[in-house]
Amino acid sequence: MTEDLPELRASDADRERVVEILRDAVAEGRLAMEEFDERLDAAYRARTYGELEPLTADLPVAAAGSAPLSLRKEGAAPTLWAERIVDGARGSAAGLAVMSGFQRKGRWTIGRRFTAVCLMGGGEIDLREADFAGPEIVISCWAVMGGVNIVVPPGVDVEVRGLGIMGGFDSREDGVPGEPGAPRVIVTGLALMGGVGVERKLLKAEKRRLKEEERRRLEPHPRKEGD
Repeated sequence: MTEDLPELRASDADRERVVEILRDAVAEGRLAMEEFDERLDAAYRARTYGELEPLTADLPVAAAGSAPLSLRKEGAAPTLWAERIVDGARGSAAGLAVMSGFQRKGRWTIGRRFTAVCLMGGGEIDLREADFAGPEIVISCWAVMGGVNIVVPPGVDVEVRGLGIMGGFDSREDGVPGEPGAPRVIVTGLALMGGVGVERKLLKAEKRRLKEEERRRLEPHPRKEGD
């Protein structure tokens, strides 16, 4: 990579390309399984090319190219976002927590406009398994001495427009390019002595599945009689 590229935002395809390199390294005996697990977690947490680069810098495959495009996994199957964007669906429209909490997670449908109000309380909005009532969703968060945590899956485009007064809006995921056809989530509102966080995460079951696939792939196959 050139010196002016490390701070560029990495895409999900870039992260998957790094994971592919790590998988090959394990298969070739260059990485132990424990080190693979550590680098795998770091790859899925990485937000920039600069964070991805060290994960493969000591592996021969990484030397094949110096531009960020060398990290991209061409031909990756697109997520079937069309199945999760349900135009016309009413969906859930609000969450309220007054000295308490609310939670939206699992299989549910979020409406085109969702309002979260947290007064000395907390709310969790988990979109990893959610359906979307339209291609663009606006989540208005009003956190007064409370907080809202929003979890989005890889591929979703996020834009943060909120205002924090003695509080803050987490904009680390703001501007990360989304996948073609993925929904767009706009987070707005006010945090007064409170906070609104946005994080991008895989489901735990999906991470376990990926690791289990790797372990099965790397297990020695029993030799057939006569080999």
